[in-house]
Amino acid sequence: MPRGSTQAALTVLVVDDEEDQRSLLTTHVTRAGCRPVPVASAEQALVEIATLVPDVAVIDLNLPGMDGRTLARIVRERFPDCALVITSVLDPQDYPEADAVLPKPFTRSRLLEVLQDVVRTRPR
Repeated sequence: MPRGSTQAALTVLVVDDEEDQRSLLTTHVTRAGCRPVPVASAEQALVEIATLVPDVAVIDLNLPGMDGRTLARIVRERFPDCALVITSVLDPQDYPEADAVLPKPFTRSRLLEVLQDVVRTRPR
């Protein structure tokens, strides 16, 4: 997603408790011209989405407290137009229903490909 593309205004909620992964995702999303909203927990994500509706939520499954599965379900119920991308080191067969899966480790190009795909295919 090059800068100046139609995706430039996308808001991407990044939920990962591992600081290095969250930072990496945030950097990649920013370089793609999107607006990242990085948080370290599902609880923080719920606080953020109370005042902002993201276009895409990238959610790690292994979170402390409320897990990523529960958060993904809540986001899907409250914001059906928000694209869900699940990321984890777990086997992708164990991921909850989502618009896309992004098994760890992933490359920057794969992340951008997934973001483009979910934005293109989500109903608006």
